[in-house]
This record gives sequence, C-alpha cells and structure tokens, in this order.
Amino acid sequence: MWICGAKGYHNRGTGIIEEIQLENYYRNPDKDYYIWDTILLQTVKREKNITLLLNCSCCMAEMDGEHITSVTGWQMTTQMWHTIHATYFADCSGDSVLAPLTGAEFRHGRESADEFGEKISVTTPDTKTMGMSCLLQIRKSTTPHTYTPPEWIIKMTPEMIALRKPNVYNPYENFWYLELGGNKDSIADTEETRDELLALAFGMWDYIKNSGTVEGADYLTLHFVGFLPGKRESRRMMAPYIMTQTDILGGGDFEDTIAFGGWGLDDHNPLGFYHKGSPNVWGTTPSPYGIPYRILFSRNIDNLFFAGRNVSMTHAAMSSARVMETCALLGQAVGCAAHLCKTYRLCPDALYPTHIEELQEILKNDGCFLPKQRRKLSPATLAATLSSVEPIENLELLRSGADRSHPCYETDEEGCYIPLSSPVTYTLESPQKVISVRLSFDSDLDRLTLPGDVCEREHSMRANAWDDSPTMTMPKTLVREYVLKGVLPSGETVVLCHENDLYKATITHKVEQTVTSISLEILRTWDDQATSAHVYSFDFTT
Repeated sequence: MWICGAKGYHNRGTGIIEEIQLENYYRNPDKDYYIWDTILLQTVKREKNITLLLNCSCCMAEMDGEHITSVTGWQMTTQMWHTIHATYFADCSGDSVLAPLTGAEFRHGRESADEFGEKISVTTPDTKTMGMSCLLQIRKSTTPHTYTPPEWIIKMTPEMIALRKPNVYNPYENFWYLELGGNKDSIADTEETRDELLALAFGMWDYIKNSGTVEGADYLTLHFVGFLPGKRESRRMMAPYIMTQTDILGGGDFEDTIAFGGWGLDDHNPLGFYHKGSPNVWGTTPSPYGIPYRILFSRNIDNLFFAGRNVSMTHAAMSSARVMETCALLGQAVGCAAHLCKTYRLCPDALYPTHIEELQEILKNDGCFLPKQRRKLSPATLAATLSSVEPIENLELLRSGADRSHPCYETDEEGCYIPLSSPVTYTLESPQKVISVRLSFDSDLDRLTLPGDVCEREHSMRANAWDDSPTMTMPKTLVREYVLKGVLPSGETVVLCHENDLYKATITHKVEQTVTSISLEILRTWDDQATSAHVYSFDFTT
C-alpha cells in the first residue's frame, strides 16, 4: 500500500517520513516494493541506539501497580524469549497489544453519535470496525500468461462485480475494497478473515484473468498478494483526551499540537466487500488539522505511550487519522516526547503543559510541520548580518522560521531563490562558537517536477506496474550539492561541510567552530538546467 496523508497544497508530511520517501526516489526509481522494504529496514539499522528484534511478538508484561517494568516477547525464528526492561514503553502495534497485558484502558468499535456530538449515522454503540484487506499488485508482461485458480476461491458473481468492478488500468486501482472482517472481532478472528480475504482476492484475480471482460488480460501477471491482512482498525488506547470528529472538523487548533492530519473522514462499512452500497463514506476535513499531544499516552498506565491508528480517538476521528503518513508523524512525536521525559525524568502526562513548547521546537527543528507555527531561531542568527553576493529578493525569509510556503503563514511565499555558486553569508557581531547549522531545502512537496501522471507524482510507490510506468527522478527543486564555509577569527576560510548527491530536505550540521561568518553556496540542484535553488531556511545555533 502506498503512503497517504493530508490533502491539499503543500500539506505533505515531513520529518522522518519525508526522509524515507526522498531516499526511496534516490534508491528505488522503479518503485519496487522489495527495494522499498530494504529502505525501511536500512532506516532502522542505521540508528545506533535501536536494537531491532524482528519476528518478535509481545506476550507478557510485568507491572508495578500502574507502571510497566518489562515487556517479554517470543521471537519465532530463534525460538527465544526476549525481556525488555525500560523506563518508557510505546505501543505502535495498531492492535494495542499492550492493552490487555497491562490493563491500559482502550475502546473497540464505534461510538454513538450522541456520545461526542458527532455527525455520524451510528445511533447505538457497537463493536464493529472497519475491515482489513489483502491487496493485489499486477504487472503487465510481454508474453501471455494463464491462471488456474485453486478450488477454494470465491467465484465472482455478476452481482458482486456490479458493486466492485475492477479497473486495472486506472492508476489508483489498488483493490482496497477487497475488504472483510469489520463485522467480526478484528483481532481474534484475523486468521479466519485472512482465509476469506485470500479466497476473495484470488477470486478477483480469476475474474480479471478468465472472465473474458478485461482487455489485455492474457498479458497480465500477478506480482504480489498480501497474505498478511492490512488492518484498518482494532483497539484504540485511551489517553487523558479523546480526539473527536468535531475536533477535526473544527481544524484541531490545540495548544499542544504535535502533528497534523488532513485525509478525509474515510469510514468503511463493517461488511466491506459484501456491503450492498458504497464500501466507504467520505467526508471532507480541513487540511491541515492539528493533532494534540494529549492523545498519545495512557491515562491509567503512567509510562505508556502509543502512536499510529491506536491512539486516543473516536472511531469517526480515527477514520481520518489512521493513514500511514499521519501515523508516522505521531510516531516521531512520541519518540521526541519519550526523549524529553527521559531528560527531565517525567511521566508522559507531566510533559504537558510545562514542556510542550520544547517538544514542538524539537519536532520543527527535525523537519516536522506544525500548522501556524514557525521555528524559534537563535538570538545569534537574528542578530547576525545576512548578505549575498548578488541581489536576492526576500533574502530575509531565510530566517523567518518557516520551512515551507503555506497559507497558514498568510504569506505568498517563504524562503528565497539563491543563484547557484553565489554565496549567502551570515556575518556575526563578534567571533562566536557555532554549534550547528540548519538548512531546509525545497523538496517539491506537491511533487510537480516528477514524471508521470498525478497518481505517480503524488505517491512514492505505485499500485500496479505497466510497460510505460515512468522511472522516477529526484524532485528537481531539491538541492543536490552545496558547500558550507566559515571564516575563523584568524581570517582563514575553512570548509565546514561539502554535501553531494543530497536527497534530504532538512539537514543539521554539527560545526563546533569559532567563526566570524558562515556562508552557504549552492552548487547544483537535481535539475541540470536550474540557475538557482529555492531554499527555505538557513540558520545556526551558538
């Protein structure tokens, strides 16, 4: 499945999730899912402080009152138990696996409309959820292929196809509507639902290949089937605050905003594929809307965070915030919050409101966009003289604290266009030790400079692959090569860093040098014809 998030102008999620997607364009221009998997794995493996335990299921938790002391998991491949002792734990499993193990409060199912005053059709609360899917990926071949289905498939009837007719040549066709299980227990019945989903998926493939109604079907081959169901909803942990549909429709203007969403209210009928009407109901949301920190930690377990689709939201609100890009932003927020809790020796609930601004600044400095907020720049950056060799319009916007152009800033444009090979320089009031330099480049958030149709450009991966599927490039607006230089008190000019073949939009360089000035010189972008580069931010700390 490709990554989805907030809709609209310059609303793409950034931070770690943007780093991953930009690296994917660099290393995986053909959008191969197996290479995508290696990029995700590499993202984890390069972090020296992560101990990765794959194929390890959490089975037990040790408690000291309302405090988790350890979690134990069984690793299937090694047939070993692993017990993790920690000060803080984060459940990002989607299923809230720690809830029944720790006694953390959770909800499962749909609230009634009157409980939170939501605009939904459910009048009586129930345990129904959205379903799960086993997706197909199709490739076009240069030679014909036949398909002989197993005897256990669900044979597509005319009535089924009338409601869910596939369009394999539509670039958005990813078969998400092959969905079941919302009217069952979305955890306990997963194995049974998986079997039925596979019968449904291979039944749809049989229809595509053998019904005689799909043009060019002889040359289509099945490249991938998801044998592990993609789940949309199960348990949702309860925090001090429960975010509702009303919060989302109101724009989510929270003082403790730590992430944002903007996907529609995309609620799927519990019957999924077998529902006689539309498989989902789509409601427009403000985009972006803010998401508060107060929904990311347990209200009754004092050291438990959570992030993803299992956060403290109503069913209706979760139908929007459950998509991968939004979940990734929540995950980054939890990681940063855990860091602050460790630094100050606090429980998660004590971080708000005392340290919430510090959490927000960490996230913004790490490249995350928080609607209506600008980064706070160092006094040294604001006091320094900013100059350029050539006249540059809006040069001062390099220290405006905004890392994207966006309507929430009530300005037409942020950042400025710096001519290539023409340095921009901060001259300090006096020699100072510069700790770090931070840069934010334009990664073409709307992906207008990538090849292919809108679907190809908007998604870092694709549904199905055809002979004419484009080979991806890096966003042409992104800086490819630059040099940072500093002038020492002695007058000597030194190279602080020289980056080439860059595929990141936000970079912080450790400098640890006493200098009188710092200059940034852009040498190339990923557009060989460009004469300038759009740079959002250039600032430093002392």
